[in-house]
Amino acid sequence: CGGEVSVSTAKVADAYMSTDEAGSERTAVYGQDAVFYAHVQLQNAPDDTVLKAVWTVVDAQDTEPGLVIDEAEITGSDPVFFSLTNNDLWPIGTYKVDIYLDGEPVNTINFSVQ
Repeated sequence: CGGEVSVSTAKVADAYMSTDEAGSERTAVYGQDAVFYAHVQLQNAPDDTVLKAVWTVVDAQDTEPGLVIDEAEITGSDPVFFSLTNNDLWPIGTYKVDIYLDGEPVNTINFSVQ
């Protein structure tokens, strides 16, 4: 048997929203003109770890519930952040970002716009 097996022990240690790229101001509530930042801290993650964020409307004004706004994928290791911008104002309501680690869903972060 001549094969190579690789098992990743990578896991998400923390996932949170913030008001800034550095992740220093954690929040779960944004204004309508905000940039959303989702931060993911990994443990035991090799450099080829693939993280994916899927941004979705949960319940917002004049917007279809369950609408996927955007998704992004990053290959790398800790720390990682995703951001989402809007040229218009965000509709008031609730949103979520689902975090995937190497293709598997591992975390959901809920937040709102007020």
